[in-house]
Amino acid sequence: MDGSGLRAVGWARTLPMDSSVKAARDWAREHLDALGWSAEAPETADAVLLSVSELITNAHRHARSSAQLVMAWDSRCLHIAVHDHSDELPAPRQPSTDRVGGRGMLLVDALADSWEARPCPHGKTVTACFRPPAADAGRS
Repeated sequence: MDGSGLRAVGWARTLPMDSSVKAARDWAREHLDALGWSAEAPETADAVLLSVSELITNAHRHARSSAQLVMAWDSRCLHIAVHDHSDELPAPRQPSTDRVGGRGMLLVDALADSWEARPCPHGKTVTACFRPPAADAGRS
C-alpha cells in the first residue's frame, strides 16, 4: 500500500455484565478466522484472544460495567479496543503472592505491540495494537 489511501475493516459488539468472557473470545476468533490470522499467524491470534479475555474481564470485574469491544484492521495493525464506564485508567501492577489477580494489564503489555488507555466521555477506552508477523505484513 502506498499510503495514499487506507482500507480498513472493523467489527463491534456490546458485552453486558452477564455475558461471558468466552463469548467475547469466540466472537473475536470468528473475525480472526475471517482475516486469516488463526491459520496464518496462530501465535498472534492467541495473543489477541488472551488480551480480549483480560480486557473484558477488567471491564466486568474492576469497572463493574458492560463492555463495548471493537476490532479494527487497517492493514498494518489489528486494534482491539474495549470501552467501559469507569474513569479509572488501568496500569500494569507488579505480581504479588498476596493477590490472585492483578496481572491482566501485565499480560496485555507483554502480548500487544503497543497499548494505551484514554479517558473519554462516560468512561475510558483501552486499545491494544497487534501487528501480524513480518511474513504477513504485506497482506491486506
